[in-house]
Amino acid sequence: MKITSVNVRKIEKEGSRMKGIASILLDDSFAVHDIRIIEGDNGLFIAMPSRKTATGGYRDIAHPINPEVRSMFEEAILKAYEEAEDAPASEEE
Repeated sequence: MKITSVNVRKIEKEGSRMKGIASILLDDSFAVHDIRIIEGDNGLFIAMPSRKTATGGYRDIAHPINPEVRSMFEEAILKAYEEAEDAPASEEE
């Protein structure tokens, strides 16, 4: 499996830890959208797309099964985020 494309949209919302939204394309054939880029206590990390459950918690819709693939996603997305650093960010309401 190869990440063939990463798109990042930076977000500037005062008081929010969310810094951007990413989409990735795998092997030019499978897309994953709405991967959140979050500012944590130890730096940036990614949060996979999720939905709210009936009990009020959240469950990932799509996610890597092993740490190696999660690391591959995170490295590619955070690299694209850093490269987008000079691009103007959008404000989200």
